[in-house]
Amino acid sequence: MPRIYVACLASYNAGTLHGRWIDATLGVDHIDEETLDMIAHSPTPFAEEWAIHDYEGFGAVKLSESTAFDDVAELAHAIEEHGEAFGVFYNNQPDDVAAVVERFEHSYRGTFRTVEEYAEEYIDSTGMLSDVPEHIARYFDVESFARDLELGGDIWTAEGGEGVLIFLNI
Repeated sequence: MPRIYVACLASYNAGTLHGRWIDATLGVDHIDEETLDMIAHSPTPFAEEWAIHDYEGFGAVKLSESTAFDDVAELAHAIEEHGEAFGVFYNNQPDDVAAVVERFEHSYRGTFRTVEEYAEEYIDSTGMLSDVPEHIARYFDVESFARDLELGGDIWTAEGGEGVLIFLNI
């Protein structure tokens, strides 16, 4: 479960740890409410500023102290929905969260044992060799085709917990 630890900066600067772990999957309104409540209960007078001091469940995604709560909530939702593949994809995209989520949904092909396994599935799903007689089709080199998909820039890959993550270059 993606969650963040939001700390009260007034307390932190006064040498006191005061903060709260917040479930980031419950949305930006929940994060805002929990943060305001945490600040309201600060042991330090005139507390009003906060920072993200820790987080977990975001996989490969890196958050900063000042990552916007709407981005945190959107990232948490995407990670909850798509798993580790989204975190890997997000770290390779120089854009805002909403745009990356949209591109991810078009780019991610799945997790495969090997790139060759993806190439075989691609060949089958597109019917690429369906019109080629069997006695000729058996000469098709799937390993070379898989290598060309990657080296030619059609796909990019990353190691995942259960195999190779395959993404289209779009």
